[in-house]
Amino acid sequence: MTERAQTTKRQQITPHHDRAVTAIARAIGDLRRGTPVVLHSAESAIIVAAAENGPGAMNTLCGQITACVVTAPRAHVLGMKQGDDAAIQVESPAPLTSTDIDVIIGDATANGDAFSGTVATALQTSAVQLVKLARLLPAALVADCPGRPEITPDIFATQEDLLFVDANDILRYRAASEELLDAVVEVNVPLANAEDARMVTFRPADGGKTHLAIIVGNPDPDTPVLTRLHSECFTGDLLGSLRCDCGDQLRGAVNAIAAAGGGILLYLAQEGRGIGLVNKLRAYQLQDSGFDTIDANERLGFDADERVYTPAASMLTQLGYRTVRLMTNNPAKVAALSAHGVIISDRVPHAFPANGHNEHYLQTKAVRGGHIL
Repeated sequence: MTERAQTTKRQQITPHHDRAVTAIARAIGDLRRGTPVVLHSAESAIIVAAAENGPGAMNTLCGQITACVVTAPRAHVLGMKQGDDAAIQVESPAPLTSTDIDVIIGDATANGDAFSGTVATALQTSAVQLVKLARLLPAALVADCPGRPEITPDIFATQEDLLFVDANDILRYRAASEELLDAVVEVNVPLANAEDARMVTFRPADGGKTHLAIIVGNPDPDTPVLTRLHSECFTGDLLGSLRCDCGDQLRGAVNAIAAAGGGILLYLAQEGRGIGLVNKLRAYQLQDSGFDTIDANERLGFDADERVYTPAASMLTQLGYRTVRLMTNNPAKVAALSAHGVIISDRVPHAFPANGHNEHYLQTKAVRGGHIL
């Protein structure tokens, strides 16, 4: 690392912040296992991820699921037009059954004419946000906590061995997931066509997946450094999938940086534009049914692009670089990185020919995503 980066002070996390991060991290683990949690703000409710094996546990705890809450994009798929509200409570004339839930979230192409929707409460919106943080389909089942005066929600959670989670901690956790600790490990890793390369790892403050900086040569921090931000793609980068251009972009960036005499590639742990590998494969299923990349993500309940660029800006800052020549075809990426204080001296085109399998994917990026190809 540069001398400037070596003098960077480790970010400090307050005890309250650490408690919030720990609580939400534990809740995420439980939701991924299909275990309900008790979520609390001005009110309280039992929640579970709708896509996991939690409905049975919910029925055992409270007898009836009172709501299924989805994001606005998924509600629109089901024919519910509620404007730009973050989350929608799906309503049914009768109590929701497992078949209803399968229609709402299990079959992403199903017709939801049997349902109507209302704007979700603040607590219900927090429930969907928490499920989304768990990289699960963004839909939450909600049930009321027992109403007996002698059993308050926190006592109920203790009796049932469930986590009692403060909804206000979700925002603190989301902030921590974008904060980076100082570089954890730096090591030489000679690469094909870039033998003078080293790798620096950065761990998020929430303990999540590690981001990597691959530095080729010794770029001067006082001049614009050739830089590529690359979101991880297991299928394209590792397996050589032809459905996207990610593998070509990754290897092409390393080659271009080496040919230029040095630069940086940031390998960001944001699979599937931030929705995670499993959900990306679900989106692939929808693409096989005729939907494009953006529509597929939105039909699952996600935004078209869930990536954030705070970690990338932090990595560059800690490495001592403030001005970059950004290798990208995406003007939105230029704007996002600039908004986090990185100076973009120029945009360097980084496109590759179609391969016979990804023409529609590239066309979607250009026509709907605004990429310059």
